[in-house]
Amino acid sequence: MAKKVTKTTATFQKNEKINRIFSEQFKREKVALIMQKKLTIKQCSELYEVTTTTVYKWLYQYSPDYGKGTKMVVQLDSEARRTLALQERVAELERAVGQKQLELDYLNRLLVLVSEELGYDVKKKHAPPPLNGFVSMPRNTNTV
Repeated sequence: MAKKVTKTTATFQKNEKINRIFSEQFKREKVALIMQKKLTIKQCSELYEVTTTTVYKWLYQYSPDYGKGTKMVVQLDSEARRTLALQERVAELERAVGQKQLELDYLNRLLVLVSEELGYDVKKKHAPPPLNGFVSMPRNTNTV
């Protein structure tokens, strides 16, 4: 017996998409609202029923700050304050390191001068033993 073959007909649905044209003035107003942060890109696309790609095209075309191939770093006010605080902290620590380095240079120069004055190396003679774990510590035999 042969199999029964049924043909299905494809039905095409008419595209209900409406092509709308917005005036240049309208686009410029929406870009200005976005730049003033009164309207987000997503809100604009939902409000006027356009894609976010379209809104970005408006931004690229009518905004001096946006352009293709440029990267924009968005930073919140709290992040900006935190960055400034961290930069101040880094500057403070750099000053402290500089002061310690000056003190260290002064003390090293003082050791050289004292060694020259006394005629022997004070640094080697009175330096504490290295604390690398391999130094044998004197044992106290008078333990109770």
